[in-house]
Amino acid sequence: MRLYEKLLKREEKLSVIGLGYVGMPIAVAFAKKLDVIGFDINQEKVHLYKNGIDPTKEVGNEGIKNTTVDFTSDEKRLQEAKFHIVAVPTPVKSDHTPDLIPVKSASRTVGRNLTKGSIVVYESTVYPGVTEEVCVPILEEESGLKCGVDFKVGYSPERINPGDKIHRLETIVKVVSGMDEETLDIVAKVYELVVDAGVYKAESIKVAEAAKVIENSQRDINIAFMNELSIIFNKMGIDTKAVLEAAGTKWNFLKFTPGLVGGHCIGVDPYYLTYKAEQLGYHSQIILAGRQINDDMGKYVAENTVKKMIKANKNINGARVAIFGFTFKENTPDIRNTKVIDIINELEEYGVEVLIVDPVADKEDFYREYNYKLYNIDEIKDVDAVIFAVPHEEFKSLTLEEVKDMYRDSQHEYFEAMKEVAATTENIYSIENKSQYVLIDIKGMFNRKEAEQKGFSYWRL
Repeated sequence: MRLYEKLLKREEKLSVIGLGYVGMPIAVAFAKKLDVIGFDINQEKVHLYKNGIDPTKEVGNEGIKNTTVDFTSDEKRLQEAKFHIVAVPTPVKSDHTPDLIPVKSASRTVGRNLTKGSIVVYESTVYPGVTEEVCVPILEEESGLKCGVDFKVGYSPERINPGDKIHRLETIVKVVSGMDEETLDIVAKVYELVVDAGVYKAESIKVAEAAKVIENSQRDINIAFMNELSIIFNKMGIDTKAVLEAAGTKWNFLKFTPGLVGGHCIGVDPYYLTYKAEQLGYHSQIILAGRQINDDMGKYVAENTVKKMIKANKNINGARVAIFGFTFKENTPDIRNTKVIDIINELEEYGVEVLIVDPVADKEDFYREYNYKLYNIDEIKDVDAVIFAVPHEEFKSLTLEEVKDMYRDSQHEYFEAMKEVAATTENIYSIENKSQYVLIDIKGMFNRKEAEQKGFSYWRL
């Protein structure tokens, strides 16, 4: 328990390895109570932080300017710390198997600079066993120290929800674990300094690892069910959102909605669990079925966009489609594992020109990863269809009339002419299926009836 007391007295320091969407809020939170070293191998990112700029938008520029975190990309500075928190990403490879390179690399870095009496806590999402079976041997090899004798390890899965201003590090119960009771107590006390909601002591590191990986797997499966319902109801000509609102009046109905499932957690973590299960001889059925449905939703959206455009008598090859939103979820700059790219790739297969609008996306990451131009909202003109893929707050102020101005000029004239024809039949809305204003509203940002009344050919999940 002496390490905890020394941290409080600022006789020892805490380090955070990996200053991304998870690591940065952790470092800033702890810096209010302890001396914190914030380490990242990305020198450009560290330079931004030192200059009071938060590219993650999780803490904000003011929060970065006012924090006492000692930012560095010099790994030797880690030798000054005794309590290390590893918060690096754990992605999957193209074949959906775990990519442990970042967490292994971080373990080598920590190991090279590990001193006796230290505790290393991993926050990265992994399958049960990674901390003790993969990371500990690396720490021992690099440091020449013995785990359990010279240093201890723990695991405390991150639960930060990027872009969410309500469910933050401080307000979410933190699961903690340690290799023995003494380590567990220290890890718990350290996290209790910053987590107002309190901690939950898991009985082992493997239990804590498993708890994290099933949290996102459960959510993934529930969203997959909603996406499958959306496919079925679409074939039936029933509005999925209307069905869910009706079903949601029952007290125990789980209020999930259909959508694109990307990002570094929900779209990735289930593969860690199924990978480990495969190694043990069990082939997942439910988890992988849900993953397949969710992985195919981008293509499904693109196909329905093309169908709507064909019904509107548009030439698909050479058509222009504007996509609003590119990040993996609303109000976050994070583009990792975004499923919007699947929509774009599929539309391009049809010869469609895609214009991307996203004022929130991290532009450096975007230009580094993708060979596309980012457009401003006011630059979108003369398009044949509009897709609202991610409901950023910046888009919610747009009116349907403003959206209508984005289409080719001929489309307005077409609608007005058809409205006169329809008026003679006393059914102005009969022209909806013939409307050339194709609007794909994936998350239901606009009112469906209002859109149809204004002449849009409207579709959503």
